[in-house]
Amino acid sequence: METLEAIYQRRSVKAFDPQHRISSEQERKLLEAAIQAPTSFNIQHWRFVILRDPQLRQRIRSEFGNDQSQMTDASLLILMTADRKAWTKEPERYWRNAPAEVAKMLVDWIAPFHEGREWLERDEAQRSIGMAMQTLMLAAKSMGYESCPMIGFDIDEVAKLVRLPEDHVMGPMIAIGKGTNDPWPKPGQLSLDEVVVDNGF
Repeated sequence: METLEAIYQRRSVKAFDPQHRISSEQERKLLEAAIQAPTSFNIQHWRFVILRDPQLRQRIRSEFGNDQSQMTDASLLILMTADRKAWTKEPERYWRNAPAEVAKMLVDWIAPFHEGREWLERDEAQRSIGMAMQTLMLAAKSMGYESCPMIGFDIDEVAKLVRLPEDHVMGPMIAIGKGTNDPWPKPGQLSLDEVVVDNGF
């Protein structure tokens, strides 16, 4: 499937075949596509928590997930998280394949850019999550799978269940699998005239 076709066909699908399985090779292909997404300073904040345990998924659905069926029925359920402090953790490794002078310049910029700006740490982590999510969902569509991003769950309780580290942030979940129903028509797309502004408001 071509990229533009995947963009236009990707929809948030709610009904998945609970018997369908994604192979380990396909899962790896999806995740390797996801990590091609850009991040600020190439920090690669994302941490993908694969929720494999059926009992854990059922508990999240029934106790903290508003009984969303895709939490248990999708072939793959990924909790998107990010490390806010990734910029402090051996930043040289993010530029190890770059020319030495480029690597030094960018690594030297990382700390001054982030220090004392906790709001920026969080914003950058969430931006990284968003770009990886879209990349993952488009990759899934191109492989013939449907997906659904989800925020309708109790973030604090799910964070406890997965033992989210203190320096990480929680993003949405993504359900991926074989859809069982045709998606609804798009409910109402704004026109470009409503969303595009030339040079300023």
